Amino acid sequence: MPEQVEEVKKEAKPGKTVFEATKFMNADEYSSEELQTLANLYDQSFQDLKEGELVTGKIVGISDDNVVLDVGFKSDGTISRNDFTATEDLKIGAEVDVVIESVEDEDGNLILSKKRADFLKVWAKIIDAHDNETILSGKILKRIKGGMVVDIMGIESFLPGSQIDIRPVRDFDAFVGLTMDFKIVKINNATENVVVSHKALIEETISDQRKEILEGLDKGQILEGTVKAITDFGVFVDLGGVDGLVHITDLSWGRINHPSEVVKLDEKIKVVVTDFDMERRRISLSLKQLQPHPWEKIEENYKIGDKVAGRVVSLTDYGAFIEIEKGIEGLIHISEMSWTQHISHPSQHVSMGQTIDAVILSLDKGDKKISLGMKQLTPDPWQELLKKYPVGSKHVGTARNLTNFGVFVELEPGIDGLVHISDLSWTKKVRHPGEVVKKGEKLDVIVLGIDTDDRKISLGHKQVTDNPWDNFETVYGVGKEEDVKVVRIIEKGVIAELALGVDGFIPTSLLSPSKIKNLSLSFPVETVVPAKIVEFDKENKKIVLSVIAAMKEKDDAEVQEYITKHKLEKVSVDDIKNADAGKFDASIFPGFDDVADSPAPEKVVEKKEKAKSEEEPKDDAEESK
Repeated sequence: MPEQVEEVKKEAKPGKTVFEATKFMNADEYSSEELQTLANLYDQSFQDLKEGELVTGKIVGISDDNVVLDVGFKSDGTISRNDFTATEDLKIGAEVDVVIESVEDEDGNLILSKKRADFLKVWAKIIDAHDNETILSGKILKRIKGGMVVDIMGIESFLPGSQIDIRPVRDFDAFVGLTMDFKIVKINNATENVVVSHKALIEETISDQRKEILEGLDKGQILEGTVKAITDFGVFVDLGGVDGLVHITDLSWGRINHPSEVVKLDEKIKVVVTDFDMERRRISLSLKQLQPHPWEKIEENYKIGDKVAGRVVSLTDYGAFIEIEKGIEGLIHISEMSWTQHISHPSQHVSMGQTIDAVILSLDKGDKKISLGMKQLTPDPWQELLKKYPVGSKHVGTARNLTNFGVFVELEPGIDGLVHISDLSWTKKVRHPGEVVKKGEKLDVIVLGIDTDDRKISLGHKQVTDNPWDNFETVYGVGKEEDVKVVRIIEKGVIAELALGVDGFIPTSLLSPSKIKNLSLSFPVETVVPAKIVEFDKENKKIVLSVIAAMKEKDDAEVQEYITKHKLEKVSVDDIKNADAGKFDASIFPGFDDVADSPAPEKVVEKKEKAKSEEEPKDDAEESK
């Protein structure tokens, strides 16, 4: 029944069943069995179509809006005329490739897509180009985050920013609208994404050039290149397909804060090869080595005593480095910054980046070191001190600093003198200057001496008043007796204050004929005891007292009271009466000028000079570079 099948197919419409399509036939002419057979033959005459399948259809109808296609299915499909380009010739019977999007939609229609078919044909070419590394041409459409969008045969592909050129791209917008060749580097079939590269084509082109450059490299070789990138640590230079690095320290003989101070992007520069690693393809370059070293003619340009100007480029604990020209730096030690100010850190006097004047004090071309001074620009005030502060003159100063060995007194800003602890009092054995004066207090002083070479002024406080020991000789002769007050306990006895304010020494042996277990318990400070002078030494300012000598003349009751009050164990009245009242070991006498742990002023100066030398670097040649 082939003829009947064709008749049914002509009658069939989208959405009709086979039996609906055969209703026009004479039911009397065909039995039900024949109609069923006819329906089966009808179904078998159609292709078994699947969604997503690419098939070829024939145009069977054309209207103003749609094109009807016969794809060998039980119903025809329609496509919008907009899916066709203006150049395509639409005529009945023409064949068109389409994709089955849906075999039957809600209305039972066959859904076809020409655009999808066109895409799949291009996608096949894309895959083939990727597999065979074929070069394709494309147009850059727009800029997006991370790169550009490229039209490759109608498919939008992604061009990463790093894959545009072998050099960093600084103006992406300049590439929009350009048609360039690309290589497909990655395909994602699932998402139908394509990644392309133009850089890969350039690298392939210059691979021979790169190989030639690498094989011809040699230390000391001078090359020309283009500044490709600038970083905080240096500059990358394109040598013609091969990159080299000029470290920031190799850009200039002088100090720079950032490479952009010396070079600019895309600038052509000449460099010298200092080192290279063929395996890691790393090339070290230098820009400064093409320039003469500034130290080569240092002695022609600078002399000791010259006044120079420079910029502060570094501050250390011991001084400031001054750049007097690119690659030439000098050190101003803190001791050379001021004649009078006490500078503990150079930041008190100068600041980073400041331009200052200085004088060259020394110049060592071999070690590349220059010593500079700032204070030499002004007259040395110490040369005038002898006129302003003559020896013997009296002044009022301020206690600026207290030490174990004395007190530094400021006579005027920047001018200090030392009052040694032995020159604080005529009559007291001063253990620390804080017993006489507090920091910041005013103090009367007499100038004892000035050493302009070592910059030392010796001062005295006790010399402001007359030496009382001239009068003490007539008042405090041997045998003189009076009540004295214990003011300090020491190891071998006690220090006691006499009526005129002078201190005397009572040895333990002259307090009791037997050993005293605890001096501070038996004779606490402020205790008043009778005592007799047994030795007076005006020259050495020594007065030795004896309580036993005074007690010998007392009656027994007073002696017993003394023994009981001061807890003198195993001591009787007869022991004190019969004791040798004036016998003692003279070697234990604590002289007023013998201050423990108090070095003489000249020793202090030596100690300060040593501390200063230790502050300086053992070798600051590297710093000065």
